[in-house]
This record gives sequence, C-alpha cells and structure tokens, in this order.
Amino acid sequence: MENKRKAVALGSFDGMHLAHKTVITGADNATIYCINNKFTLLQKSIFERRYKNAVFADFDKIKNMSAAQFIDNILIDGYGAGILLCGYNFRFGKGAMWSALDLREYLESRGVWVRILEHLDYKGEPISSTRIRAALERGEIEDVNAMLGYNFTYENTVEKGDKRGREIGFPTINQKLPEGLCVPEYGVYESRAEVDGTLYKSFTNIGIRPSWRVEEPLSETHIFNFDGDLYGKTVRIELVRYLREEKTFSGVDELKEQLINDKSSII
Repeated sequence: MENKRKAVALGSFDGMHLAHKTVITGADNATIYCINNKFTLLQKSIFERRYKNAVFADFDKIKNMSAAQFIDNILIDGYGAGILLCGYNFRFGKGAMWSALDLREYLESRGVWVRILEHLDYKGEPISSTRIRAALERGEIEDVNAMLGYNFTYENTVEKGDKRGREIGFPTINQKLPEGLCVPEYGVYESRAEVDGTLYKSFTNIGIRPSWRVEEPLSETHIFNFDGDLYGKTVRIELVRYLREEKTFSGVDELKEQLINDKSSII
C-alpha cells in the first residue's frame, strides 16, 4: 500500500515557500531532505522547530557523488525511500547533471515511485526562492509573505543599545540580523514580536539609522504595550508591511513625531 511506503521529499527548501509545501505534502509523513543548507529566507533554527522530520545533507559527503550514487547510497539504502517527491526544476548529482525526469527514469523499473510537482504561480509567475529574495530586497514584504505563506521571520538575542528610544517614550530592542539571512530593504516595517509565546504588535527599523549611523544593518523594534527587560533573551520578529524608508532627522523632536505617526498607522 502507498501509505506504507517511506516518502522522501527532495529540494533546497530555502524558506519553505508555498511551492515547496506542495512537494512535502505530496505524501504523508515525508522525510524532508534538504540538499542545500544555506537558509537565506528562514533561519535553520526556526526551520528545525517547524519541520521536525527535516534532515540536512552533509554536503561534503554528497558533493562528488554521481546522481546514481546519491539515489542508491543516500535515498534508497540510507532512508529506505519507496516514494520520492521533488519539484519540476529539481536537479542533483555532481554538476547538477540529472533532472527530476532523470530521477523518474532511473527508478521507474525498480519499484520506487517518483512524483514530480508542477510549479505554483503567484501573480502569473512561478514562485521561487530567487524571486522571493528579490522582492525582499525591494521591500515588497506583502508579496514576500504571500509567496512564503507566512510572514518573513527571524530571531536573535536582544543586545544592549544606546537607549535613545527609551528617552523619548519609544523603547526598542536591538538585534543583529541573523548571519546568512537575506537583508530586507532598509526602512521601517509594521511587525510582530513574539516574547515568551505572546505575539505583540510592533514596528521595526532595519538599516543603519542614518541619524546615528551604525556600522552594520541592525533590527530595532518598538513593542507595543510591553514593559520588561529583554536583554539576553531571544525574540522572534515577523515583518508584516513596509511603512517607509529610513530618513535622517534634525533632532529628537522630529524623530518622536515620526514615531508617533508610525505607531498610529499600525494601531
């Protein structure tokens, strides 16, 4: 019976966007085998929590394997795959020589089923990680979230800042952007901040703060209706909507007026 066959879903799964989800839902309880471990749209730590059945390729182990060796040694002998699922544009093996159709042809006489999932469109074009990264870098966060199927999300430890925001009634938490994550267009976003399992409305500035320039891009979030010390804690941030670009302020009064306007546009 099909439901007794072990299913393995193959792909890079960077971000696990909507098109990826059609692959992993092609069979019950599929092992998610991630070929590429460079996560630029969703941190690996978040990915692992969301997808408990994910395994991550040892690239040094597989990079010089032929496609046939990869199928036989990793997928069949290693995971006992009876069903393989992948996207229409999946390529693998040394030099990415084999396609999804090659995979099917190689296995069709061996009792291993191969299901190739067609592309999924958004606004008339296929969803892909490349397309999502480009939209993110342009600040088109609502399109990004629509293609991901969830809000663009990251998490990091809260670090001590200069406390300027606290002095004008807008305390913020400062976080470095996670290493390897695609950096969104600089600017201010409506966001959500998860603290100890509770999701709060917030707004987040991503960038270099041109009025008090920092050396590397920083995530700086004001959490609505929250009062507490978060230094050293890990806080998860979701970007919801792009509000405005970063700007230079003449002083704290102008900055405070802008922050009031930012907050009122969300409430």
